[in-house]
Amino acid sequence: MKKGIITVLGKDQVGIIAKVCTLLLQYNVNVLDISQTVLDGYFHMIMVVDLTNQTENTNLHTALNELGETLGLEMRLQLAEIFDAMHHI
Repeated sequence: MKKGIITVLGKDQVGIIAKVCTLLLQYNVNVLDISQTVLDGYFHMIMVVDLTNQTENTNLHTALNELGETLGLEMRLQLAEIFDAMHHI
C-alpha cells in the first residue's frame, strides 16, 4: 500500500473537510484515518490516505496547493515513507 500524509492548516471555515475529500475522490484516493481540530478559530487536519489506486495523471500535490490557495489554507501531501524517514533515527 502506498500511503500519504495530508496536512491542512488555516482559518476555520465551513466545508473544508468536504472540499478536501471531494478532491481526493476525483483522484481515487481513499482516506484511511483523519484527525481534525479547531483551536481559537484555526483549523488543523491530518489525514492518512491510500494512494495505491490513484487514477489521475495530473499532480495531486498541485491540485491540493490550488485548493489551498482558493480556500486560504496551507495544504501539503507527503509520502508516508518520506515522513517516516524524516522522523526515524
